[in-house]
Amino acid sequence: MKGPIFDTHAHYCSTRFDPDREELLARLPEEGVVGVCECATHSGDAALAVALAHKFPYVWAAVGIHPESLIEEDAATVAVYRGDWVAELRDMAPLFEDERVVAVGECGLDHHWPIPEQAQLDLLEAQLKLARELDKPIILHDREAHAPMYELLRKYKPKGILHCYSGSADDAEWLTAQGLYLGFGGSATFKGARRALEAAKATPPEQLLLETDCPYMAPVPFRGKRNDSGLIAHTAAVLARELDVPEEELLTRTAANARRVFGLEEGGPGTV
Repeated sequence: MKGPIFDTHAHYCSTRFDPDREELLARLPEEGVVGVCECATHSGDAALAVALAHKFPYVWAAVGIHPESLIEEDAATVAVYRGDWVAELRDMAPLFEDERVVAVGECGLDHHWPIPEQAQLDLLEAQLKLARELDKPIILHDREAHAPMYELLRKYKPKGILHCYSGSADDAEWLTAQGLYLGFGGSATFKGARRALEAAKATPPEQLLLETDCPYMAPVPFRGKRNDSGLIAHTAAVLARELDVPEEELLTRTAANARRVFGLEEGGPGTV
């Protein structure tokens, strides 16, 4: 068994896990998994995320609205709220009071897909304000949108995580100096991942996190297959080699970092 593995960004609510979701989650501790943050992307999967966090003691939840939910027809943001994310966030308010909800997210900016830019900015800014009001960390998605994302981060200076970090090593230095944690996943094992590896080297050890974004971005040698938290061991092996630290030390350190950013130190909210 490898571990301790703390997956700071997972999507077990995805339909790709429908055939075996609970069976998989039940056996992950046997693979060294000690923690998972299950990230909702709209109100439609938020309740399931929270339910999973209550059923499995090592799972916690983050609740928010992803920018892609503004255009996905099967997302509640479109299917139920007809794009009225203000009403959707208002209706999600009780979930943020749940002790198993440790963060706001997943939310952010995505300029890869044809999502109206102003709507994205307004939605993200609302969730940055919400995270500050709730005194919770925020989990941020930044795809091909560094400039507007960084502008908002400089303005709000939130606590939280830039997940699947894709920025430069230079940006990693000021982002972490501002207090943010950076998440690295399976893409760090892909051919041509030098930028991500250099960014990981520039990240202070106490602000480095491991993640899957499962079911997506499985690490080599499982690239293209369904990802799960147990496969973080392969990502950790690559990063440990690059950072010149033992793999077990990296896993132990990143698990402690995850507990810190989510406020899960012994005696903290939602701990068991």
